Amino acid sequence: MKKTKAGLVVSSALALSIILGACSSNNASTESSKAPEKNDGKRYVAIISKGFQHQFWQAVKKGAEEAADKYDVNITFVGPETEAQVDKQVEMLRNALDKKPDAIGFAALDSKAALPLLQQAQDKKIPVVAFDSGVEGEIPVATAATDNKAAAALAADKMAELIGEKGEVAVVAHDQTSKTGVDRRDGFVNEIKSKYPKIKIVDIQYGGGDQLKSTDAAKAIMQAHPNLKGLFGTNEGSAIGVVNAVKELNKKKVTVVGFDSGKLQIDAIKSGVMAGAITQNPIGIGYETVKAAIDTLDGKKVPKTIDTGFFWYDKTNLDDPKIKEVLYE
Repeated sequence: MKKTKAGLVVSSALALSIILGACSSNNASTESSKAPEKNDGKRYVAIISKGFQHQFWQAVKKGAEEAADKYDVNITFVGPETEAQVDKQVEMLRNALDKKPDAIGFAALDSKAALPLLQQAQDKKIPVVAFDSGVEGEIPVATAATDNKAAAALAADKMAELIGEKGEVAVVAHDQTSKTGVDRRDGFVNEIKSKYPKIKIVDIQYGGGDQLKSTDAAKAIMQAHPNLKGLFGTNEGSAIGVVNAVKELNKKKVTVVGFDSGKLQIDAIKSGVMAGAITQNPIGIGYETVKAAIDTLDGKKVPKTIDTGFFWYDKTNLDDPKIKEVLYE
């Protein structure tokens, strides 16, 4: 009997240990990782992303890790839990600076909020590579990103084509503080205004890249504008929020166009709820960020802007090899 109880105690302790270990592993991606030991002889690049709630960032991380393996460097890759946590991201940047990295990769949630710390990095001669979202001023040695204005303009062209170049459309954007948020909003809006006089943009709402908030925003738009013909979601969370809202209100005639990829968007396209979306090249963004940092440290000239590309995808080309390799499920 004692043996059995002891076995149960050991088994329970082991199970608890496994559960705690799994929880620790799941949370580790959002916390500032310990810097690699300097005495291993490898250079160290600290990378701070916008978040971890979307599959996009996991794909960026994968690209950064591939470059780290190729160039034999150490990296850490962290980000806040959500893209609304500007203060937490700034604190992660501060922690990264304290570790004295050889270079920094930074995707700004709010470039103005991060500017003092980025200036410190420049003063310490630590090269900063911006990725996904640009940083104001001359501090970044390079920016690895999608041409978001051009990509959003393509989304506008596709939307116009899908709705017959007339009617009311609206935008659910992820924010108005990051360069990606601003450029995707403006790229879409300006393209519609300049090329499609019979299309009217009736509203722009901001959901912080959060699915639930974006769902509420999209529902409010559709309720206020019963004749709405199209909705554009500017990132993964925004687009899925729009999809959920269309489903909940049973607005089958509203054309949904998204930005980014991920399983939920791909499923929505396959089911017909979403007409199509713009996909970036997140693995390329991560890879080029690390490569630009190492090239700078090696004294090589790097382009100020590294355009990592974008593509339109819908039901007709989901199985195209060129598209499949840039979708991040």
